Amino acid sequence: MNLASLTPQAALPSPSTAVWQLGPVPIRAYALCIVAGIVVACLVTEYRLRRRGVAPGAVLDIAVWAVPAGIIGARIYHVITSPGKYFGTGGDPLAAFAIWEGGLGIWGAVAGGAVGAWLAARQLGIPFAVVADALAPGLPLAQAVGRFGNWFNNELYGGRTTLPWGLEIHRMDPDIPGRALRDEAGQPILEPGLYHPTFAYEALWNVGVALLVLAVDRRFRLGRGRAFALYVMGYTAGRFWIELMRTDEATEILGVRLNVWTSVLVFLGALAYFLRARGPREYLVPIPADAPAAVTDGGNVSQRDLSRTETSSDLAAPRGYRVVAEEQFRAYRETGTLPDGPAGTDGPAPEPEPAGGRRGVDSSPDTDAGPRSTDRDS
Repeated sequence: MNLASLTPQAALPSPSTAVWQLGPVPIRAYALCIVAGIVVACLVTEYRLRRRGVAPGAVLDIAVWAVPAGIIGARIYHVITSPGKYFGTGGDPLAAFAIWEGGLGIWGAVAGGAVGAWLAARQLGIPFAVVADALAPGLPLAQAVGRFGNWFNNELYGGRTTLPWGLEIHRMDPDIPGRALRDEAGQPILEPGLYHPTFAYEALWNVGVALLVLAVDRRFRLGRGRAFALYVMGYTAGRFWIELMRTDEATEILGVRLNVWTSVLVFLGALAYFLRARGPREYLVPIPADAPAAVTDGGNVSQRDLSRTETSSDLAAPRGYRVVAEEQFRAYRETGTLPDGPAGTDGPAPEPEPAGGRRGVDSSPDTDAGPRSTDRDS
């Protein structure tokens, strides 16, 4: 025995409770983390959409479609990639619908949420690429917040470690979800040793991805969905090495976890798109509700503007949006006069060439979307 053996090893604690009862209603920490992440993503996306000309409040219309679609997609991905529990020997197919019992896949969440956001964008007359680029830094921040739900659940950790940030893991009670097993003294039972907190690694990595997207987007003024592609590349690069550290049960292909293969394939797809996509950042000006605008491919492109209170014209919701060059967008914000040109909605339209011949070179203005608005971005 020596002094080192008598020194307690530093460790990160884990909660012993992840579910609280509010009468008959269970309050799950994981769900609270997911909701908090959604709020963060909405706030960031709203700010970025308004800087590109979208009316305030549009992110709520998008979230109404994207959030449920993302949850459905996440569940479908989980069931497809872990079919044994539901369709294997002794499995219960009806349990595939028991989403409250856990089991969501981030890949399905992103795919399903993208479909929902695309449908919402068509309804609002906003090019989907504008929505995707606005969401790009907010989504990894939402994932970072959501990952702390895994900390409460004592799950998705890595192998054993002696590092100072090793994580204590409770042995959870299989009969009481969200509660740790207790010994005879009533103390929560810990698994032996300490473990890599892979949920924390991913959370920190995602914050870094968000900062990367913001920095690159600010420097190179990304458009056409390239900011979102950069997020996808950054996230999958981190998920690749973090997934290799995890020790929880997972479907494998050729001895490698399925999510590792998925990370590689999605990274390559995002890289190909990032390299092939071209064009300046899109800016939008509204098509007034009383304008005889031509609607192409669009379906319903109405949108409620939640902020306009000054005049009757401000209260009129736009029929949709038209893509313009940055100089035209800045002039519109300064004068309130819509630029000349054909009206187009629902998807990236050809951008009119500004008088100076240059597109998208200066930083976007700090004023809020729309003329005469009393709100300003900080």
